[in-house]
Amino acid sequence: MNATVRARGFAALVAGAVVVAGTVLAPTAALAAEKVVLSKGHTDAVDVHYEGGALSLKVNDDTVSPAVKRDPADVTFQVLPEAVMAVPDDPRFAFLGPAGSQVWLLPMTQDPDLLWPGWNTTTLDTGVFEGNKVRLSLVGVKGPGNVTLFTQDSFGGPIIKFRGDDGLPDAIDVPVKTHAHSNWAFSALGSYTLTFQADAPLTNGTTVSTGPVDYSFVVGELSGGGPEVGLSISGMADEYQPNDTVTLNAVQAPQTELDRYHWFSKCPGADDWTVIAGEAGASYSFTATRKLNACEYVVKLYDDDHAVVATSEPMTLWVAFPPQEPGASQTITASIDETQGSLVISVNPDDRAVVLPPAQLTAGGDRWESNGELRPVTVTDTRAGQPGWSASGQIPADFTGPGGAKFSAGYLGWSPRVLTQGSGQGVVAGPEVAPYVVGTGGGLGASAVLGSASAGAGRGTAQLGAGLRLSLPTETAAGTYTATLTLTAI
Repeated sequence: MNATVRARGFAALVAGAVVVAGTVLAPTAALAAEKVVLSKGHTDAVDVHYEGGALSLKVNDDTVSPAVKRDPADVTFQVLPEAVMAVPDDPRFAFLGPAGSQVWLLPMTQDPDLLWPGWNTTTLDTGVFEGNKVRLSLVGVKGPGNVTLFTQDSFGGPIIKFRGDDGLPDAIDVPVKTHAHSNWAFSALGSYTLTFQADAPLTNGTTVSTGPVDYSFVVGELSGGGPEVGLSISGMADEYQPNDTVTLNAVQAPQTELDRYHWFSKCPGADDWTVIAGEAGASYSFTATRKLNACEYVVKLYDDDHAVVATSEPMTLWVAFPPQEPGASQTITASIDETQGSLVISVNPDDRAVVLPPAQLTAGGDRWESNGELRPVTVTDTRAGQPGWSASGQIPADFTGPGGAKFSAGYLGWSPRVLTQGSGQGVVAGPEVAPYVVGTGGGLGASAVLGSASAGAGRGTAQLGAGLRLSLPTETAAGTYTATLTLTAI
């Protein structure tokens, strides 16, 4: 697997987006009830849900494993100081401020050193809303500077989605089954409140709304913040005998003055972590029993406002069977560890090359066009929680041809379809993406959904395909051109 890391500086952003192929665990259904600061990793900041006849906004926190749903009121999104960069000397980006001035930017493609927020409608079912879409609005911005959310077309030009300094509300229509990211730009350090709202007419003619929902952002250092703290558990042995004493210790790195903890456990068959009542210290002791075999334990460190500062990695307890009297019997135990499930996207290594037929002039004589087929893409989901998934594709770099000739990846579009899927899996094809058209965008130069499955219906193996359509200007130089499609499952 190859990963491309975003280079520091605005030049990398202008050059275009790169999707990193890989596997990301999707969220469980649990709604965490704790205050957290998110500063690195993937999160669907504006996560749209429709349950029990009500539309709501949540936060899908994918910075922890397993991922959790959170109330926006419990989350502070931190734009780290490292997100600073200079506004380029390019008139297309004048909306960010004077050339050379500073802006703090969370990019639309993942930087492992920064937060990667987006919006998400993949949990929404088709056939519920008129036009299978919801309207997402930024209805208010409070803070020391301006806030702009924008994407980019195949040529690096900005496409503004929300802008706080030219009159609000700003609104976009988001199809169901969409998972998207943008550039989040802040013009000054300090604390911001961004107020989002989602509205949608149902197919029965009524309209549902989340109402305004506040999201808290801090650009720069947190007030009173200290060094980042790591947390781990020591003391777990490889195996215990029944009735042995287990003593687990929380270890901070570096050590701080914070001393408020909670211990959590999750045993086989449980979907969620359970707080262990009465255990709020750095050490936790208990007696090993066979009933606790394969249970997992984590510890969390809290600050004075009961916000989570650090969370340990899970540790698993293994308890041996009690000694048996000598005899002629054997005990054989077999299990499938539900924590080992994963989401994998793959292609047959012997069937991964697409060769389009030579392009032909259209009937109107104004374009070169060619049509072909994407090779089958396999998505396998073995996660016990069945959180659902979304598979996407993007061509992050231009097609290249003879003598350094190039043309934009945006001139290639697709019409996704589901080739095969497991019984009851519920996989649906992504929307058609037309080739790039001046003034409207389009094409696979930006990330596009190939297929998706709703929560509770994604477990199993599905094969996805797509019809490909290449549409080029007539001035494109003759020759054979190639590019690489990057596939992502989340």
